[in-house]
Amino acid sequence: MGKVYVFDHPLIQHKLTYIRDTSTGTKEFRELVDEVASLMAFEITRDLPLMEVDVETPVCTAKSKVLSGKKLGIIPILRAGLGMVDGILKLIPAAKVGHIGLYRDPVTLQPVEYYVKLPSDIEERDFIVVDPMLATGGSAVEAINSLKKRGGKNIKFMCLIAAPEGVEVVKEAHPDVDIYIAALDEKLNDHGYIVPGLGDAGDRLYGTK
Repeated sequence: MGKVYVFDHPLIQHKLTYIRDTSTGTKEFRELVDEVASLMAFEITRDLPLMEVDVETPVCTAKSKVLSGKKLGIIPILRAGLGMVDGILKLIPAAKVGHIGLYRDPVTLQPVEYYVKLPSDIEERDFIVVDPMLATGGSAVEAINSLKKRGGKNIKFMCLIAAPEGVEVVKEAHPDVDIYIAALDEKLNDHGYIVPGLGDAGDRLYGTK
């Protein structure tokens, strides 16, 4: 069964307060999302495997550690997920980036896949699917479905803010996927928005309405 990790690091919680604040402008909002994504990436990569190598220091030869070549992929859910990618790449610049685009059908209200572009060696990679919000869980479930049906196996999901309802939906649909959250909020309202949340992450990232 996949686990749910809620990060309580003081820096993450501090920055989340300003991300939530309605008076935070687009530029600062974008910078804060980038910074929190970096901090979360630090935690989500804690279990990456290491191997020992010899390194020449100015003093002598020493045994030291490097990443053992585990291949990673970052998959933002378009469009809001793009706001988290650069923050992760700052720590893991060798990761490949794929993209999954989804829209909500106006009649069924279910997510529909309209764009998928993934690394060619998908079966060899561990993937981190990113989206700032986990609300109803529909988009996250469909994005993970898209990865799995193309051969993805080791998948984690990372978001800034989640509603308990969305967490349960993802856990039920994909019990093998660990979920990483900066804040677990109170609930969804009648319009499917997270309460207290931060509003529409895509609009706030890109200055649209």
